[in-house]
Amino acid sequence: MELAHSLLLNEEASNQLGAVQKAEFIFEWLRYLEKLLLATNREDVREKQKTLVGQLLSLLNSSPGPPTRKLLAQDLAILYSVGDTVSVYETIDKCNDLIRSKDDSPSYLPTKLAAVVCLGSLYKKLGRILANGFTDTVVNILKAMKSAESQGRYEIMLSLQSILTGLGAAAAPCHRDVYKAARSCLTDRSMAVRCAAAKCLLELQNEAIFMWSTDVDSVATLCFKSFEGSNYDVRISVSKLLGTVLAKAVTAKHPGAGSKQSARRVSLEEVLELLGAGFLRGSSGFLRASGDMLKGNSSVSRDVRVGVTQAYVVFVSTLGGAWLEKNLAAFLSHILSLVSQSNPKATQTQIDAVCCRRCVSFILRATLGGLLGEKAQIAAAKEICQAVWRLKKVMDAALSDGNVETRLSSTDVAASQHVLVCALQELGNLIHNLGTTAAPLLQDSSTGLLDSVISVVLHPSISVRLAAAWCLHCIAVALPSYLTPLLDRCLERLAILKSSPEAVTGFSSAVAALLGSVTHCPLGIPHGKGKIIMTIAEDLLCSAAQNSRLSLQRTQAGWLLVAALMTLGPAVVSHHLTRVLLLWKCVFPASPRDLETEKSRGDSFTWQVTLEGRAGALCAVKSFISHCGDLLTEEVIQRLLPPLPCAVDLLTQLSSILKTYGSSLKTPSIVYRQRLYELLILLPPETYKGNLCVILKELAAELTAPDTQAAASTCLLPALCHPDDLLILSPLLQETDHRFIEEQLLLGNGVACGSLEYDPYSIYEKDVEGDSVPKPLPPALSVISSASKLFGVVCATVDEAQRVLILEQLLNSIKHTKGARQQTVQLHVVSAISNLLKYVAGSKQSLGPEVRRLVLTLVLGALESPTPLLRCAASEAWARLAQVADDGAFTAGLAQLSFDKLKSARDVVTRTGHSLALGSLHRYLGGIGPQHLSSCIGVLYTLSQDSTSPDVQTWALHSLSLTIDSAGALYHVHVESTLSLIVMLLLNVPPTHAQVHQSLGRCLNALITTLGPELQGSNTSVSALRTSCLLGCAVMQDHPGCLVQAQAISCLQQLHMFAPRHVNLSSLVSCLCVNLCSPYLLLRRAVLACLRQLVQREAAEVSEHAIMLARDGRDAAADANLREVGLEGALLALLDRETDESLCQDIRETLHHMLTSMAVGKLTLWLKLCKDVLAASADFTAVTCVDTMQEEEGDRGDDASVLTRGDDKPHPFSNPRWATRVFAADCVCRIINQCENANRAHFDIALAQEMKKRDSRNDFLVLHLADLIRMAFMAATDHSDQLRLSGLDTLLVVIRRFADIAEPEFPGHVILEQYQANVGAALRPAFTSETPPDITAKACQVCSAWIASGVVSDLSDLRRVHQLLVSSLTKIQAGKEALSQLYNESASTMEILAVLRAWAEVYIIAVQRHKNHKQALKTTVNSEDSMRNGSSSAAGLLDLVCTDLATLSKLWLAALQDFALLTLPAEFASQLPTEGGAFYTAETSKSAKLHYHDSWALILHAAALWLTSTGFADPDEGGANLSRPVTPTSMCQGSSSSGAAVKSPEDVYTDRFHLILGISVEFLCSLRSDASLESIMACLRALQALLDVPWPRWRIGSDQDLGIELLNVLHRVILTRESPAIQLASLEVVRQIICAAQEHVKEKRRSAEVDDGASEKETLPEFGEGKDTGGLVPGKSLVFATLELCVCILVRQLPELNPKLAGSPGGKASKPKTLLEEGSRLVAAALAILAELPAVCSPEGSISILPTVLYLTIGVLRETAVKLPGGQLSCTVTASLQTLKGILTSPMARAEKSHEAWTSLLQSALATVLDCWSPVDGAQEPDEVSLLTAVTVFILSTSPEVTTVPCLQNRCIEKFKAALESKDSVVQMKTCQLLHSIFQYPKPAVSYPYIYSLASSIVEKLQDIARRKPEDATELQLCQEGIKLLEALVAIAEEEHRAQLVACLLPILISFLLDENALGSATSVTRSLHDFALHSLMQIGPRYSSVFKRVMASSPALKARLEAAVKGNQESVRVDPPSKHAKNLARNSSIQLKTNFL
Repeated sequence: MELAHSLLLNEEASNQLGAVQKAEFIFEWLRYLEKLLLATNREDVREKQKTLVGQLLSLLNSSPGPPTRKLLAQDLAILYSVGDTVSVYETIDKCNDLIRSKDDSPSYLPTKLAAVVCLGSLYKKLGRILANGFTDTVVNILKAMKSAESQGRYEIMLSLQSILTGLGAAAAPCHRDVYKAARSCLTDRSMAVRCAAAKCLLELQNEAIFMWSTDVDSVATLCFKSFEGSNYDVRISVSKLLGTVLAKAVTAKHPGAGSKQSARRVSLEEVLELLGAGFLRGSSGFLRASGDMLKGNSSVSRDVRVGVTQAYVVFVSTLGGAWLEKNLAAFLSHILSLVSQSNPKATQTQIDAVCCRRCVSFILRATLGGLLGEKAQIAAAKEICQAVWRLKKVMDAALSDGNVETRLSSTDVAASQHVLVCALQELGNLIHNLGTTAAPLLQDSSTGLLDSVISVVLHPSISVRLAAAWCLHCIAVALPSYLTPLLDRCLERLAILKSSPEAVTGFSSAVAALLGSVTHCPLGIPHGKGKIIMTIAEDLLCSAAQNSRLSLQRTQAGWLLVAALMTLGPAVVSHHLTRVLLLWKCVFPASPRDLETEKSRGDSFTWQVTLEGRAGALCAVKSFISHCGDLLTEEVIQRLLPPLPCAVDLLTQLSSILKTYGSSLKTPSIVYRQRLYELLILLPPETYKGNLCVILKELAAELTAPDTQAAASTCLLPALCHPDDLLILSPLLQETDHRFIEEQLLLGNGVACGSLEYDPYSIYEKDVEGDSVPKPLPPALSVISSASKLFGVVCATVDEAQRVLILEQLLNSIKHTKGARQQTVQLHVVSAISNLLKYVAGSKQSLGPEVRRLVLTLVLGALESPTPLLRCAASEAWARLAQVADDGAFTAGLAQLSFDKLKSARDVVTRTGHSLALGSLHRYLGGIGPQHLSSCIGVLYTLSQDSTSPDVQTWALHSLSLTIDSAGALYHVHVESTLSLIVMLLLNVPPTHAQVHQSLGRCLNALITTLGPELQGSNTSVSALRTSCLLGCAVMQDHPGCLVQAQAISCLQQLHMFAPRHVNLSSLVSCLCVNLCSPYLLLRRAVLACLRQLVQREAAEVSEHAIMLARDGRDAAADANLREVGLEGALLALLDRETDESLCQDIRETLHHMLTSMAVGKLTLWLKLCKDVLAASADFTAVTCVDTMQEEEGDRGDDASVLTRGDDKPHPFSNPRWATRVFAADCVCRIINQCENANRAHFDIALAQEMKKRDSRNDFLVLHLADLIRMAFMAATDHSDQLRLSGLDTLLVVIRRFADIAEPEFPGHVILEQYQANVGAALRPAFTSETPPDITAKACQVCSAWIASGVVSDLSDLRRVHQLLVSSLTKIQAGKEALSQLYNESASTMEILAVLRAWAEVYIIAVQRHKNHKQALKTTVNSEDSMRNGSSSAAGLLDLVCTDLATLSKLWLAALQDFALLTLPAEFASQLPTEGGAFYTAETSKSAKLHYHDSWALILHAAALWLTSTGFADPDEGGANLSRPVTPTSMCQGSSSSGAAVKSPEDVYTDRFHLILGISVEFLCSLRSDASLESIMACLRALQALLDVPWPRWRIGSDQDLGIELLNVLHRVILTRESPAIQLASLEVVRQIICAAQEHVKEKRRSAEVDDGASEKETLPEFGEGKDTGGLVPGKSLVFATLELCVCILVRQLPELNPKLAGSPGGKASKPKTLLEEGSRLVAAALAILAELPAVCSPEGSISILPTVLYLTIGVLRETAVKLPGGQLSCTVTASLQTLKGILTSPMARAEKSHEAWTSLLQSALATVLDCWSPVDGAQEPDEVSLLTAVTVFILSTSPEVTTVPCLQNRCIEKFKAALESKDSVVQMKTCQLLHSIFQYPKPAVSYPYIYSLASSIVEKLQDIARRKPEDATELQLCQEGIKLLEALVAIAEEEHRAQLVACLLPILISFLLDENALGSATSVTRSLHDFALHSLMQIGPRYSSVFKRVMASSPALKARLEAAVKGNQESVRVDPPSKHAKNLARNSSIQLKTNFL
């Protein structure tokens, strides 16, 4: 193929190829040439132009296929536009000659067609350059058309369209001729020609004024004729033409009087009348037609009506939404008049009426729903409302006018009903789509919308009553706050008007519809409504017999209410179940005998009532089973079953009852049968196994009944066919935007569309299609559907013999019928058989050989039926039969049978049926063996090339695609041949056969999937395959059919997945962008599925390509939005318009992927998009607020206001719907989350501004904060509740992310502070009384987050938001009863808990801040004063909360009490209070539990803090009534004690303590994986708070089992949660438990000592763990549990501590390591707990644990003793030293009983520390300073006998000596500091050995430094420490030796002095040393004056030096005090940490 990539065709290469390859080669060259010509230099093109034209013309003569001729023509046109146009006329003449040629042979046809296409392309590209001779060309083409066949006519029309496009106004001379030709083609028998003619005329009307002025009537007539017998494509094209022409007629600016007078003005009324005439009378009679034409009874064919409906929509869409707003009234009244009494023809039969209503609804939906913004939709709803009122008045007048007029009035009423149905349905749809934004519409009293709808609930027509009920359903779904009031209103009217039949049916339907809407309203309805409805239903059923005029209506209404009630689910129904079962039992006779007697009684009317009642009862039970599955216990099923046999008996008697009482019972009997079948389908077959045979016979009779109407294949079969098959084989069944009206064409003329009045019970069912009205089919059709489904179940359950009998019966009944009747029976039987096979396959059963034979015969007959759908279903059944048989031989037999038929048969029907059967076999069995695969492919190849029948080709290719799909790897050998077949067909099949191309696309897709990743390969064979695939895709992309283009896109999508490098992304993206707004739903779906895949990998590239495409602007079809807002904006705009749910989901996902990968980089673009969407519809209130915000914001630099410019430009998003705005708000939250994982500067304004200055392209989120706040504000204050929730969510995210960012310009402030007014304004509306509870709950969360964030420090500002919380607290104080009764009780629970949770969060923060504040002020003595002086916000916030704390605490405790009850296991259900808890009712406990789960943790923490603050003594309560919350239930102890019993404070404390502790332990001991970190932390902090006060500590300390239980729970938390925060919090609780135990032991010891007196001290019992024996029992010991927990923490951080690991080879040679900060804190916390343990033990017990504690402490020291700069100690070493000190100073070390053991253990420990110096196997040495410090701690903290043992003491001295001789002066300095404290130890036995051994070394060290002068600060410090050490020695020396020491010290000090000269040039180090020495001398001199004088006298040199120094230093001495102070500070800071262990 590379040879094809050249400017001239490589003829040599192409001639060597076979026919197919040559065609491919030429096509590839033409594709390449197209791109090359545009990129090549003009001169180069002109050089070779002549040759190139010659080559192209020779190709023209060689019969090119359709895609090739199209490309050829384009290339020729481009060549002339780029090169010279000199020879262009020659080319045109050649083409004209070819067209004139008389050769009519089929082989010459492609050349003729190619010439036609070339002419079109040349004129289109070169336009007016060719204006001279174009008339000849047009005349020639038109002449050729007269003799052309359909393909020729098709190409000629398209060619004329191109000529008109190119020439524009210059083509005027030929306009009339073209118009005439196109007129005849518009009614051509070929649908493709009609489409082409419509396109041609659409182009013509741009310039031909007469089309939309003088000839507008005839254009309309023509279009109506064109609709007759049309297909979907024709209707799309022609309706576009008609709509556009009429829109042009209405809006055209007509030329002045000077021009031709022929142009007449057409008014809107005329245009609407034209369309109306087409709608009502089809193509027969028009405005000026005589009346005779109207007298005929022929009704308009459905396709004309559907076409005109689409034309209405195009007409209005072309004029646009603004036009519609202006002309709304006229348009609406016209559309509604189409079904009014002025046009009785349209609605003369029920079937016609239903179809017309559908069309009218579609027009209204597409225009009012699709084109208008929300405000205009509200206006439209008001307009519809007025229309309803007008009709209501007419109806009232007609009904009130008695006597003579009555007959007339009934027709009036009948006629107005259809207008009302359409109006009410559209009103419902409008409100449903508006959601809560429709609130103003319902509040507007002048419109009276609710009154108008409720008033027509009483309309005489059942259709209107149901439509009004459905409208109420829509209102309730849109505005849940209206649900309960509407329900009350309808129930009240039902009770009052129960003697009016209309009111009974009307209001019961309304109640049922409203009950159906409850599932769509998360807030529900009050639980008590169920009881009221049940009572009314029972009342209606019981009173039905009292009044025969109302019997029927009351019976229907009663059962309808019961059935609708079931949709409320088990929670409600369980309370009424017994009553329902009783009603069910009573409705059927008790025994068959009763049924017999019943038959003989009564008349036609009583039987009608009976059948209706029983059908209703069946429906109610069906509804119960569908919606309350949880209640179907064994017992309930047993109670449901008894009436079933009787119901089945009645089924068998129906025919005789009908004979007896006449045909008036026909419909009720059909409905009864249908209801029974539906119920039986739901029940397991075992439940009615006694009646199986009877049922089966009835079903067989039903399916083959002689009176069955027209075959409704489209109702039964699509569900039984595979959706992929339907798409290809029945174009009508494909999903389109017009499905709603196209459905009626599918059903055929004799069958009605679905409509609500056919089954009133469907009004409460959850509808599949969102907002559209339920569309049940007529009973006659739905009964067949149910019967065939039930047949499958029953026939599969009966025994084999029974099956054989029934199948034979079915087979005979088909044989014995003829014609259409036979087809109908066959259809029913096949659908029943398909259901049987489906059920058998699903339940893994099998069928016997005889049954298989019969099924095969039945299916084989259908496989050769003339109905395509039936063949399709039969092929599916054929394959299922093979699947069920599961027998290779049987399957092979089936395949062989098809092969034989296909080889012999020549008719289309057999060939299509059997080819699909082969494909289905492959699909279901994954292939039928390799031996059959080749023959199957061979047969399908042959069939797919049968060009005489496109149908055969389509089916065969579709079957081939199934075969490829299922064969998988086996197919590899056939890939090349199949691919060349596909490409050959793609290049040759005419474009008019779009369905063949679609099947080819399916095959190509399957091949690409089979090849898979192999397509990436680089060898020649793979490369050739890949090129063929791409070429196939290119042919399909160029195809005019949208569905073929969709196939091309999905093929390219597959290719992109497997071989992304080889797909040209730029051309793919441009193809996707162009088709983004295609009128074909399936094409849009393909585009978005592809886009969604592309942006997952390459979002940025896709976005770039889209922008490039928009900039080039070559393709006007690309969405205009692309230019302004890029692909992202275009997708957002599409999301706003699109109604298809799966498509919307794809758009959302695509945008999410784009946002994830690009939002951070394109921040401004994304935020601007979101802001535009949110601001486009911002309310005027919101706008004013935003303006004030801009003023407040002032001038914060350009960065923050980048997005506010450009408001003057037109908006790309005009009036976006609320759902789109919600999506935009969610996107804002996603953008913030994305930025969190990106650059730090997104949340640091100083850094962001600095980086922005450096590079202006940088963009950071924090710079857009003003916009984020503005967007959150706009969303939070909108009319739409969902948007308000999203806005509050966004606000919450913004507060949490930005609360801590400081404002660089105002230190001490944060950047969010300036937006407090906006936050307040956004929150305030959420606290009004009419706000739904879910919004208030979310707003409470935002309030508490705002207060807790600490953004606002000023109390007066805080009060604004605080006040909102106070108002909500006041509201909930009244308890669950007083809250709004609009919603379910669980909604009140949610609101109450949200408020309590918010207060809890605020209280927790207030206490926290208060605590921090107190700690900060601890430096002052009187904290009272300091608090007053500080007047801090911390105290203020606490004061604010404290005013409500008394109330809050009670509510918190009540909520916790509720939570504790709700979390009890199911077995305690009987003990729960019957009326519920404080904040939930017993009935709604299940739904309430979820809300408690969200809130309990913070409430628990707050309650614990409150209890702590009161010290378990409630200041507001007397001791008498300590724990009564102000709520409906007390602490639920009432059951055990009488109401009068009063609890003691002790009991109240205990209750509260156990409540908090119980909830915490219950939660912590069974942590679910989804438990949030916040809940666990809150729980642990609550425990910490609890243990902060004495009383709970005393409880824990005195109850050892409780302590152990808690420790075990905490141990589990630590094991299962890795979070350091959780582990630290757990350790803190452990520490508190140990402290509590310590306090308890101390208390017991103290009281024992006091009680027993000092004299009997020897006999005191031992307190503490371990008692006298010292044994600790695991599971019974608190200390043991604590040790386990601490070991767990320590070993996890330092695995080397594990003795098993340490004992392993190489285990000890680990080098010390530094832990991370979190790890260090955990280790420190664990060590601190270890230090406390000995105090909890008895002396013997302490001996047991001491080795473990010492081992762990020293282990930590050893493992973490890392050298740090400056001799510092690591955090863990510090902790271990503190623990050591704590252990060594423990009283147990000195206690009599343990002293000895402790001493020996401590000595061992010291030896272990000393052993740490000698590393094993060359491991890194530990830090000497850390170990020396540990040794020092031992020396100073233990009794002398531990450390004065000679062997230990000598080793210690050696270590110090070695350290003093270290090369590291830091180590020497630290050693001096440690020795300083040892030398000063008061006991000589300890300190003297060290002084003797080490003092001399220190003196030598100092003398050495004195000689060579210190060099750096470290040596300076060393000198200073040495001198201090000697000074200390002097101080402790005995008098007689002191003189010698001073004599030693003075020369050293004087040697550091500098004289006057040296002082000036001294370094800072020597100068500091000089000052220090002089200062020391000044202190020593006076203190030891005699010694001083003596030394001075004996050494004149020293004296002289001292004097010189003093003299030279006199200036410095003045400045000395401050420097001395500074030095002291330095000294303190350097050793403070190190000496505090000593």
